[in-house]
Amino acid sequence: MSTAAIPAWKKQFNRADVVDRNFTETVQAWRGEVMPKPAPQEAILPGSSLSAADFDQLLESQMISRQLDLMARVLRVQNKVFYTIGSSGHEGNVLTGRLTRHTDPAFLHYRSGGFMAERFRKLPGMDPVMDSALSFAASKDDPISGGRHKVWGSRPLWVLPQTSTIASHLPKALGTALAIEQARRIRHQLPVPDDSIVVCSFGDASANHATAQCAFNTAQWTAYQGLPAPVLFVCEDNGIGISVKTPGGWIGENFSRRRDLDYFYADGLDLAEGHAQVARAVEHCRNTRRPTFLHLRTTRVMGHAGTDFEIEWRSIEEICSVESTDPLLRSACIALESGWLTADELLARYEAIRQRCFAAAESADARPKLDRFEDVIAPLAPYTPDKVKAEAERADFDTQRVSAFGGADKLPEKQAPRHLAIQINNALHDLFCKYPEALLFGEDVAQKGGVYTVTKGLQKAFKGARVFNTLLDETTILGLAQGFANMGMLPMPEIQYLAYFHNACDQIRGEACSLQFFSNDQYRNPMVMRIASLGYQRGFGGHFHNDNSIAALRDIPGLVVGCPSRGDDAATMLRTMMALAKVDGRVCAFLEPIALYMTKDLHEPGDGGWLTEYPSPDQAMPLGEGRVYGAEKGDGSDLVIFSFGNGVPMSLRAAKSIAEQRGWSVRVVDLRWLQPLNENFIAGQAAACKRILVVDEGRRSAGVGEGIITAIVEAGQGGKPLKRVVGADTYTPLAGAAFLVLPSDADIVSAALSMD
Repeated sequence: MSTAAIPAWKKQFNRADVVDRNFTETVQAWRGEVMPKPAPQEAILPGSSLSAADFDQLLESQMISRQLDLMARVLRVQNKVFYTIGSSGHEGNVLTGRLTRHTDPAFLHYRSGGFMAERFRKLPGMDPVMDSALSFAASKDDPISGGRHKVWGSRPLWVLPQTSTIASHLPKALGTALAIEQARRIRHQLPVPDDSIVVCSFGDASANHATAQCAFNTAQWTAYQGLPAPVLFVCEDNGIGISVKTPGGWIGENFSRRRDLDYFYADGLDLAEGHAQVARAVEHCRNTRRPTFLHLRTTRVMGHAGTDFEIEWRSIEEICSVESTDPLLRSACIALESGWLTADELLARYEAIRQRCFAAAESADARPKLDRFEDVIAPLAPYTPDKVKAEAERADFDTQRVSAFGGADKLPEKQAPRHLAIQINNALHDLFCKYPEALLFGEDVAQKGGVYTVTKGLQKAFKGARVFNTLLDETTILGLAQGFANMGMLPMPEIQYLAYFHNACDQIRGEACSLQFFSNDQYRNPMVMRIASLGYQRGFGGHFHNDNSIAALRDIPGLVVGCPSRGDDAATMLRTMMALAKVDGRVCAFLEPIALYMTKDLHEPGDGGWLTEYPSPDQAMPLGEGRVYGAEKGDGSDLVIFSFGNGVPMSLRAAKSIAEQRGWSVRVVDLRWLQPLNENFIAGQAAACKRILVVDEGRRSAGVGEGIITAIVEAGQGGKPLKRVVGADTYTPLAGAAFLVLPSDADIVSAALSMD
């Protein structure tokens, strides 16, 4: 359709209305030569690999996707629809939906209405129109998110829901592909067929994102070594990201020559042409098990979303030019040219699907919405204490333990008390005996045993299929963890230092911890993320090896954060975290204080005051349970010191000095669990004491202390003398200057004595 043919009145029209009229007018105006109508199993057009019967269903799926978009644009102004990022122009992704299986896990771009309509055909009794309408309407009956977000997803169809996917889903898609192959190595039973591939779609603009580049690099790194990675990266190239144009030819030039990322091109604007092209890419990925890049040509009509008025920043001539490439116009021409449908039949079907979509939308609008706080957050952080306790204390793996530790006499509970690093190592050995589906991976964790030897011996005991090194990329490490979790394994990714976690924070914040929420607890990402953390490394390493920024972790909804200060606590806490992951699908962060890894003494050199016995495998620490020191030696009512991690031994030494100087009875509370904080426990300890001191090496403006004090004040205990000893609002410098910005024993004593 040439721009000269567009009358002035149409230029003033809502572009959705124009796109809708374009279809009708194109069909009505078509005057081409009609071929003999093909039989259902014959090619829809000569030379095409697409049969007429398959074309018929693909066309219907395209129409469903389009009419859902049009419906959303109309009903949003009536507050009956709450999402208008549409799939118009991307309907060619019906080919990917058609040519992959419903057991191929899919992580989808938000313009995937056509793909979903096709995948819905894979199982009987499913309705893409009604399910989509419920999601658009934010209905509580939405079968994937329960009204929490408009997402493409389905548990029976193996579509894991994504929200605003700006490439953040690519690492976990690759991780899922690698997990499919990893299952064979550890003899793990997959929830999908072992020849499944993973489908991951995204836009051309998102392909430039650092997170996307990390996934591509890891896929190539993996394939370069001859390791299988059956992921189908589908780049739906419409040439624009909101209003920023992709340079012409950029995707093809950028990806067609990459080693070990096999490139295929397909025309998503023409079903007859694109069918064989997409089929080749899918078959290649499934048969070779290699990472495959499918460059799917698409366009974008009607703007980015309902609020994107393209006419404000794009010329009418350019808009009309884009609208002329609408894939539904080409599909209509194929239907007419092939003789498969007449114009009247085509328009009747188009209108019937419109009525079906609007009827579904009206029905969805009448269905219940989320109207109770408890219902909204129900899937965010499920917790079944009795089941978690039973799982954490389960100890039915004696034979495996004896083998792993080299004999009954070498079991860790029969050894002398040891320091934190050794007891974490012992706990990891135990957990690998208990959970054959457990995997531990990260930088340097295998042969070297980690930077601080915490994972020493694990690879030897449990082999490289379960304990292995990764490339140096935290985003990939956490993407792998999600992939393994998707396939029913229990991953324990290691992040080498807390500062490095921030490089990949969104893999936990935006992806892993959101999955249960946005899937209404139908999908889970269970994992225990171990992070060498906090400061006090005697001046070594500077900021990147002495990071005390815990606020970013505590701000992630649903994340469990624990921080032990001694070896026995570490073991029992790890058991509970693995049980939380196994039973409730929780994502856990285990912060290991580097400075305490090798600490043996508490008050004096050689006193062994920070060595602990190893707890037997049937012991576990309940979520939220703290440890109280001092109350047993008197009432401990003069002062309570709340702390965690490095602050605990410092506070214990300070408590001794305070008692000697003032004669106060002091108790020290090791919180151990930093998220969620046990507010009732904190309030109870505060109520028993005259003075309150919070020792938090996190920064003054953003640490753990604010949560502790809030719990105290909201419980009515805020009228007592209360102070904080905290880290400074700065990065940690090198050498002795580090101790100028971190709390010390003397700071604790000084703060306590000032409350007299």
